[in-house]
Amino acid sequence: MVQQSISIIRVPFGLGAGRPGSENGPDSMLKFGLVKKLQGLGYEVEADQCIRLPDGVHSPAGTKMKHFEEVLAVSGQLGEAVYETVAAGHIPLVLGGDHSIAMGSLAGLTRHYSNMGVIWVDAHSDLNTELTSPSGNMHGISLAVGLGLSHIKLRQIVEGAIPLKPENCVIIGARDLDRDEKALIRSTGLTCFTMHEIDRLGIEKVVLEALRIAGNGTDGVHLSFDIDSVDPIEAPGTGTPVRGGLSYREAHLSLELLSESGRITSAEFVEVNPLLDRNNQTSKLAVELIGSLFGSRIL
Repeated sequence: MVQQSISIIRVPFGLGAGRPGSENGPDSMLKFGLVKKLQGLGYEVEADQCIRLPDGVHSPAGTKMKHFEEVLAVSGQLGEAVYETVAAGHIPLVLGGDHSIAMGSLAGLTRHYSNMGVIWVDAHSDLNTELTSPSGNMHGISLAVGLGLSHIKLRQIVEGAIPLKPENCVIIGARDLDRDEKALIRSTGLTCFTMHEIDRLGIEKVVLEALRIAGNGTDGVHLSFDIDSVDPIEAPGTGTPVRGGLSYREAHLSLELLSESGRITSAEFVEVNPLLDRNNQTSKLAVELIGSLFGSRIL
């Protein structure tokens, strides 16, 4: 991390997901000491930015992609906030909310950075499009939008935004991919480290290779961390849990390695769902993981 000032942007929005509750994620993470943890690591922290759905925004009946207009409205506001934060020299830390909000984060970031790398830590690839989505939930198309593979373009969300390059994007932790997503990964050459590769290679090698790919010639690297990348034994409070995910220590080591690289210029943590949690386990874990990304260590 180059900058020493973090601007937390809360996005209490969950209409892009299939189950309610992720809209409560930002406040839950703050409740369990996120600001104090970051300040204890030596950062100046601003936490007064909050993106909310404007009144009167509704998707028309019969739209295949659910809450389409609402997602775009929130993403547009978030994109502008992220752009202004980066332009002011601060690290944007976006707290979701469901993963559809990544469209806004990526739009704002690619308006600022001419060549953006992305590390996408997720049980899913979020590479469906309007044509292939089996559920119609907008959180399942966010990376496809970022890569310019959807009818929705980043420039529609934030003027001046540009699509990501697949050669600088890496997925880590995938274990639930739809047929069309698998075909898209193969055809674009996008790097996807599934749990199979993590089991075989080890998480350290995977993360270091991800950093090499995402950082190759790029001027910024964004981390998009979906809490469902972590095994539901450790992170039960999420809407789309999939068994066989990252262990507690694999998740922490991943973020510690990203921190040590000094390459991460922005981050978002999404899909924490307090309504589905057990004893606030997932919210507390998310705070711990964000701490690891920003320099917290055992010793």
